[in-house]
Amino acid sequence: MAEKGTTAYAEGGSAERRRSSVADINLNKNLDAKIANPLGDIPRDVLMSDVEYFATTNGLTEHMDLLKKGALVAQDPANYENLDLTEDEKAALRVEVTRKWKHPFLLYATIVVCSIGAAVQGWDQTGSNGANLSFPREFGIGGGEEPAGPDNPNHDRDNWLVGLVNAGPYIGSAFLGCWLSDPINYYIGRRGTIFVSAVFLIITPIGGAITQTWEQLLITRLLMGIGMGLKGSCVPIFAAENSPAAIRGALVMSWQMWTAFGIFLGFCANLAVKDTGVIAWRLQIGSAFIPAVPLAIGIYFCPESPRWYIKKKRFSQAYKSLKKLRNHELMAARDLYYINAQIEIEMDIVGNSTYIKRFMELFTIPRVRRATLASFTVMIAQQMCGINIIAFYSSTIFAEAGASQSEALIASFGFGLVNFVFAWPAFFTIDTFGRRSLLLFTFPQMAWTLLAAGFCFYIPEDSSAHLGLIAFFIYLFAAFYSPGEGPVPFTYSAEVFPLSHREVGMGWAVATCLFWAAVLSISFPRILSEFTPTGAFGFYAGLNVVALVMIFFWVPETKQRTLEELDYVFAVPFRHFAKYQTGTWLPWFIQRYVFWKKDAQLKPLYHFDEKIKRDLKDVRRPSQAIKEDGMKNSSGI
Repeated sequence: MAEKGTTAYAEGGSAERRRSSVADINLNKNLDAKIANPLGDIPRDVLMSDVEYFATTNGLTEHMDLLKKGALVAQDPANYENLDLTEDEKAALRVEVTRKWKHPFLLYATIVVCSIGAAVQGWDQTGSNGANLSFPREFGIGGGEEPAGPDNPNHDRDNWLVGLVNAGPYIGSAFLGCWLSDPINYYIGRRGTIFVSAVFLIITPIGGAITQTWEQLLITRLLMGIGMGLKGSCVPIFAAENSPAAIRGALVMSWQMWTAFGIFLGFCANLAVKDTGVIAWRLQIGSAFIPAVPLAIGIYFCPESPRWYIKKKRFSQAYKSLKKLRNHELMAARDLYYINAQIEIEMDIVGNSTYIKRFMELFTIPRVRRATLASFTVMIAQQMCGINIIAFYSSTIFAEAGASQSEALIASFGFGLVNFVFAWPAFFTIDTFGRRSLLLFTFPQMAWTLLAAGFCFYIPEDSSAHLGLIAFFIYLFAAFYSPGEGPVPFTYSAEVFPLSHREVGMGWAVATCLFWAAVLSISFPRILSEFTPTGAFGFYAGLNVVALVMIFFWVPETKQRTLEELDYVFAVPFRHFAKYQTGTWLPWFIQRYVFWKKDAQLKPLYHFDEKIKRDLKDVRRPSQAIKEDGMKNSSGI
């Protein structure tokens, strides 16, 4: 039988069988919203012969028995208790579901290193935030000429130049750094790309600290953007590809949590050096190199992404990497075979292509185009919500509210603290409530808190409530942002693209985010001057409402799906998705949460193909019963 199976596989039979198991699901137009297992309908003896060929042709013969067991578990994850496995193997599979946070040290070490990368970005944002109070005057582009203020003939020019310098890293990222991610990943992998980014992020802040003109400072910040773009495009992918599906959201969202921590540390650094005189702004900008050092060192000790190895057909190294990231060799063998099977199906809709062609396919292949639109939506929403007008210019805003320089830095420190503390709830909710639900809840809250902060500027400045209420509503705004739109964009964008387009897709998403961050950074000093603080805050409150509508129609849920299962989610046309949201979900929401009808039932949009779906109660003892979603997601990463 092995010989027959091998021949069939060699002639493309195995891939054909996997395709036939999902033949009724169009991976570009999935109108039935089914999610299928590509191994589900393959007869056992044929599956075993396929595994034999896979192991023989890819240098994995010594692991053939484990690969066979892993393939059987992947084919029917709910039925592992009835398979011919050792008690140790069954125990490991039970632990995977019942103790979803129990994973090897190296998995968490990898996430910690990725988190350090995120802290670099947050620290830089706040370094420039504090420096805004000093460097423009030193370089003669903001209060450095008399008369100061609006009567200065160079007032408008200065506003644009300060904004341009602050936007430098985001311009460099959006136009160069993000787009270099795909080719650099191709040649040196995820770890190599992150190391290159760390080198840029060590050198450029130090360079910025010793500049003598605003032009020199702008150049160092543009070069910093190359490192930020590479890091932002690669680190979330690296974390997502190494993480198990059940906790992937929580692990990948650590990007935002530690970006918030970096913002907090940056504010701490600003306060620590605020009394050092004329060099204060240099220390504030230069200190951003500190977290890049452990990033450059730590990435050396992390296992490379197994999916990157699989993409390169380096299956033996992929297996070694998976063994470091999973609790048992059986899980590594299962994930190796299952991921490769899913990728073979995926390649049917995306094929092999050049870099330019892959970029064009972001907008032409329906399944990929939907991911492109969804990632664009969550990324641009991060700028539309207005968080970065606070992150970039909080010191300026509090100064406009009548605070002294020290008071503005202390108030900004409070914003950084709130932003970090309230990022923690998402660690526990992003994989339970889901990405979409967090966004739909938090955007309305951000809109009204931002509007309230704007109206508080009308309180007379001599009133003790003036600065206090402005700070209160800004902090409340940050408290709603941090568990919602804060962690979701980078987590979501790292998930939604197929492996073949993941680097260029994430580059597109991060470039979208950082380009609009640059627009915001350049324009906000002028907006603040022309609109007044109340008008500026009201403008961004309105953009929150626009972003909410975009999310409602264009952002599907991705929680607790393997990265390959998302091919089926994004195969559902958005007009079909929008029809479900308006015709099914919205009426249910109104019944359940407006009229408080607890018996209101919601018909799910996505469901497993009935041909492969099993009743879990029939295959497990009652004491082992676990939620179906949890069992389903033990089948891959």
